[in-house]
Amino acid sequence: MQKQGVPAEVPEILAGRAKAPDRKEDRMAYTDKTCKEFIESVATKEPIPGGGSVAALVGALGASLSAMVARLTVGKKKYIAVAAEMEKNIAEITKIQQDLIKLVQKDIDNFEPLAKLYKMKSKDPEEKARIDQMKQEALHTACQVPMEIIIKCGRAIELAQEFAVKGNKVVIADSASSAVLCKAAMQAASFNIYINTNMMKDRDLAQKINGECTQRIVYYGALADSVFGYTTNTLINTVIEIGDTI
Repeated sequence: MQKQGVPAEVPEILAGRAKAPDRKEDRMAYTDKTCKEFIESVATKEPIPGGGSVAALVGALGASLSAMVARLTVGKKKYIAVAAEMEKNIAEITKIQQDLIKLVQKDIDNFEPLAKLYKMKSKDPEEKARIDQMKQEALHTACQVPMEIIIKCGRAIELAQEFAVKGNKVVIADSASSAVLCKAAMQAASFNIYINTNMMKDRDLAQKINGECTQRIVYYGALADSVFGYTTNTLINTVIEIGDTI
């Protein structure tokens, strides 16, 4: 017999055996909404979509800018020496962009069971312990998408650096913007990790996750800053040739 206050689907959701129950507002994936609809959804009192989904979207936009730079480089005589490399990188940065778009919805799907668990109350000691255990599992699950965002945005920053140095100089500002946006996405995603690890009772696991997150944030954050500095210096101190075109 099911205990009162604990929906039957919650343990199954956490175990990966069932999806979150369908609700009217969830029938359309958030990535299928218009920009206006998505922004307005974020601004409501509902916890989803939240920081993780927004971070994924920002990262996807950053990756898109890099893809644009690469495509505006291929086919230009001035950049024929890097054409093959750019073509290869276009495929990779496009895959990153697509993956990040998917993570917008995946973060919502991963966080929803935890949001439901936060609302569960019980005075029964056994039931309270069961809910608490599910919360701990859900906290771990809720860290997964933000970490994926950080990993993918880190690679996007590496590619943005290549596009800034080797790509079409007319759009070098977009390469730097890509790096800056991906850095912001990483930092936003990291908060969604730290807030969850903060509430984990398994402190060894929490510290392990925090350590990986912080290491990536520091390294790729510095790399993004170097792209910003390089691009700023180039735009201020170098005159782009009149013959250069988009």
